[in-house]
Amino acid sequence: MKIVIATKNKGKIKEIKSFFTNLPEVEWLTFEDFENFPDIDEGSISFIENATLKAKSISEFTNTIALADDSGLVVDALYGEPGVKSSRYAGENATDEENRQKLLGELGNCNSLKDRTARFVCEMILWDPGKGLLKTSSGVCEGCIGFTEKGSGGFGYDCIFIPRDYDNKTMAELSQHEKNLISHRGKALKNLKNFLKEKQ
Repeated sequence: MKIVIATKNKGKIKEIKSFFTNLPEVEWLTFEDFENFPDIDEGSISFIENATLKAKSISEFTNTIALADDSGLVVDALYGEPGVKSSRYAGENATDEENRQKLLGELGNCNSLKDRTARFVCEMILWDPGKGLLKTSSGVCEGCIGFTEKGSGGFGYDCIFIPRDYDNKTMAELSQHEKNLISHRGKALKNLKNFLKEKQ
């Protein structure tokens, strides 16, 4: 089975591939395997709508089963922001660092971790160009936002996100294996992995 990962985010691609290393029946393709791989505009108000749009568009473009996810950080003190705008919180072409710095600035008056609760959310879609929707999967990782960046692993907001029950350790300080066990994307991928095993 060939599945194309519907993103140009190399951090996401690395995480997804690492999760399926013991599932050799699936051949994973990426944007580097196709010419003129399109960028999909994300204008929807929900993670599930964005994921569906990306999966359907890339599946039709490549004529291959596509896996897309839309994920982001939801911060309670900011009324759910950055949410679906997580990757462009500081602007359309913002870097991960710029997004993190804006978030930390917005939380400047929240001086206790209990006032900085947040969660990573992931919605995942598997789409077949002929059959349409094959599978939906979701995952949530609860935690809070730290005060400074710590750790060199992961990407995005990982170095300021402290998962619940991890003793002030950020997601970026965890090994890839530890992260896969608790992360929003890891939980969604676990459900998807079980589905793909059954399809073999």
